[in-house]
Amino acid sequence: MCPLPDYSPKQLSLGPLEAEILEIIWELGAVTVKDVHDRILADPNRELAYTSVTTVLRRLTEKGWLACDKKAKAFYWRPLVTKQQAQVIKAHDQLHRFLAVGNPDVVAAFVDSLDQTSLEKLQAIAKRVQAARQAREEK
Repeated sequence: MCPLPDYSPKQLSLGPLEAEILEIIWELGAVTVKDVHDRILADPNRELAYTSVTTVLRRLTEKGWLACDKKAKAFYWRPLVTKQQAQVIKAHDQLHRFLAVGNPDVVAAFVDSLDQTSLEKLQAIAKRVQAARQAREEK
């Protein structure tokens, strides 16, 4: 996993169509509305208006997920974070929300209900946190 990026979108929540279009953009890179529309309509069971794709691209731009650049007569949308960075940002946000519960008994009860594999992951995380703290102190 990569470290927490310096940039984070203004709004992390995404609707299903927003998430789908963002996945397409991560796969293709800089795209036009037509690129995204064609990709979605490649599925014969899908119908989606061209204007709906435009609306979603604008919404993702407003939320801070995409940037829009004009080249010649076309607009191109590109991601401002990679898929991996997005996963890190969302995980960081979820962890903060979980810890915001503030009641150690609730957190402990949650941890107590985990299976062995999850407990081992938590122990590995705790070891990494401790090692990172020691490395900072040594600097």
